[in-house]
Amino acid sequence: MFDPTLAMIRFGTGLSPRFARPVGIDSILFDLGEDDEMAAQFPITGFVDTKPSHAALAWVNRAAKDAVDTPDEPAAMQARNLLRGEVRVIRQQHHLATVARAVEAPMGLRERLVAFWADHFTVIRRPFETAHLVTSFVEDAIRPHVTGSFAQMLRAVVTHPMMLIYLEGFRSVGPGSEVGQRRNFGLNENLARELLELHLLGVDGSYSQTDVRELAELLTGLSYSERRGFFYDARRAEPGQETVLGLRFGADPTLETVLAAMDELAALPQTAAHLAHKMAVHFVSETPDPAMVAAMATAFGAGGDLMAMTAAMLRHDGAWVPERTKVRTPQQFITAGCRALGITGEAVTSIDRGGYNRLLGRPLQIMGQPWESPGGPDGWPEDAESWIIPQAMAGRITWAMQAPRYMLADLPDPRDFVDAALGSLATEDVIFAAGAAENKAEGVGVILASAAFQRR
Repeated sequence: MFDPTLAMIRFGTGLSPRFARPVGIDSILFDLGEDDEMAAQFPITGFVDTKPSHAALAWVNRAAKDAVDTPDEPAAMQARNLLRGEVRVIRQQHHLATVARAVEAPMGLRERLVAFWADHFTVIRRPFETAHLVTSFVEDAIRPHVTGSFAQMLRAVVTHPMMLIYLEGFRSVGPGSEVGQRRNFGLNENLARELLELHLLGVDGSYSQTDVRELAELLTGLSYSERRGFFYDARRAEPGQETVLGLRFGADPTLETVLAAMDELAALPQTAAHLAHKMAVHFVSETPDPAMVAAMATAFGAGGDLMAMTAAMLRHDGAWVPERTKVRTPQQFITAGCRALGITGEAVTSIDRGGYNRLLGRPLQIMGQPWESPGGPDGWPEDAESWIIPQAMAGRITWAMQAPRYMLADLPDPRDFVDAALGSLATEDVIFAAGAAENKAEGVGVILASAAFQRR
C-alpha cells in the first residue's frame, strides 16, 4: 500500500524536484528519529530569548496608556510604535523561518507534526504584547516533543508563559489559598476546561463541571510575571486534595503535584483514543479506519509515545487509502507550491517585507488562514468545506497565477512541472491543461490551482 508520492503529499510538505521521494516507511521513520536539522538551519528564538520581550512590551504599552492627554504622550507613543515595528519584523522572520523549514526539509513529516501539535495546543497572539511570541511557544513547548512523550509536551505547554497568558491561567487564585482569603480574587477555569475539552479527552469526553473546577483548583499555583517569568506560587494555590476524572491528586499543592497530575491525565485511555483519532483525521481522512485509530491508540500507550503512534499510523494500510479527501490549508498550499517550484529555504528567508506581504501575509488572509490567528482555542478547521469557499479559492487561484513569477525568474516547462508538483497523482485534465497552456506562467498556475494539487 505504501506510495512514495502519496507519502510526500499526505504526510509531508509536498513534492519537490530537489528531493528524492522516500523508499519506504522505515526510511521515513529513520529520518524522523534523526537530529532536527531544520531547527538548526533556520533557528527560531524561544520565549525567553525573543526580543523585544513580553515584559518590555507590556511596560511600554502601559506607559503609552498612562501618558494619554499629558505632555509625555508623544514620546510614549513614539516608543510604543518603535517596538511595534520590531515586533512586526520578528513575527515576519519567524513566519519565514517556519516556511523555510517546511520547504527545505527533504520530506517534511516533522514540520507537519509540529504544525499539528501546535494547532492542538493552540495559543492565539494578542495584538502588540504577544504578537511575535506564538512561534516561540511552539519552539519551546511543541517542537522538542513531537517524536517523544506526550506527557512531557503537556508539561511544557501548561507551564509555558504563552499558554498562561492566553488562557489567563496566571490570574487564577484558589478561593481557599493564602491570597484568595486575603483578596477578592477568583478561580479561572479557562485552562482546565480547554485541557479536558480539547487537549485530553475531546469535546465529547466523559468529564463533568466538577472535574473542570477541581482541575482548575489544582492548577492555581501556576503563575507568570513579567519580572520572574514562569513560577509556581504556593500562596495562590488551592490547598487540599483534588479529584479529576476519578483520579486523586495530593493535598500538598506543589509544582510537582501539578506535573504528576499531567502525567496521569496524559496516560488515560480516553486521552490516547482522542489523540489517535484526531491525528488520523488530520493526516488521512475525516472518517479514518477504526482499526488504524485503535492501533495508534495502543501504540500511544500509557507513556504517551508520540513516535510510536506516528509509526503505527504509517504502518497501517488505512493510512494509504488512495482517495485524497483532505484539502491543504492555505499555509500548506503555499508551502507545497514553493516546494514544487524548487524554491530553497534560504530564498524564503531572504524575502523582504514587500515580498512577504505579497506572497504570504495578504494571501493567507484572503485564503482564510491569517498567520497564527485561528478563531479560537480549538485551532483551524479540519473539514474540506471550511477551506473550499469562493473567496478563499479565488485567493488560491490568484496566488497560483501570480506568485511563481515573483519567486522565479525562469519558470519551469508546465509539462515537466506536472510531475514535480503531482507525480503519479496528476489527473488527465491537469496534464492536458499543462500541455495546452499558452505560456509557462499560465501552465504553472493552472497546475497549482487545480483540485488535484489542493488535495492531500
